[in-house]
Amino acid sequence: MTSRNSHVGGSGDQDPLAVNLPSEEAAALWEQDKPPAAGPMANVSSAVLVGAIGLSCMAGALALGLGTPSEPGSGMWPFILSVVLISLSVALALLARRITDVEKFSGASWAVLAGTAGLVAFVFLLPVIGFEIPSLVLTFAWLRFLSKETWRMSSLLSVSIVAAFYAIFVLLLGVPLPHLF
Repeated sequence: MTSRNSHVGGSGDQDPLAVNLPSEEAAALWEQDKPPAAGPMANVSSAVLVGAIGLSCMAGALALGLGTPSEPGSGMWPFILSVVLISLSVALALLARRITDVEKFSGASWAVLAGTAGLVAFVFLLPVIGFEIPSLVLTFAWLRFLSKETWRMSSLLSVSIVAAFYAIFVLLLGVPLPHLF
């Protein structure tokens, strides 16, 4: 008895990368389906965008207050992360000509923008209507529409994930999250 993934050929509706192929054939299929490269200007543009985000995060972190290493303020961790972002953007800008595996913006790139837009909406809705509803909606949307899970699986996982986060952060750690109810 052979499994679905143990042979090549058949009905033609199988994912060729899910089939057990020799590495040379799998690499050739990957190269064949790979989107076109974006080029060095895309790397520089990305570096500038990430650097700008890092600088704005740094300004916000400084406004929160850094504190001291022994008594860190609320801006210490965001400040450290913004320094990492800025450093990575500088590295990307310096290596822009050498990095060649960057993909051009395509239809699949809209999923990243949709996921980011959902996260931004979550951040704005959290203080207004609390943790539970935006978390459920965001988790469900990511699972159902970005990950293509079934309606049932998306529903079950959303409720489970939000309940787990609620238990960990609110009940166990006592993090004061905003609530609607």
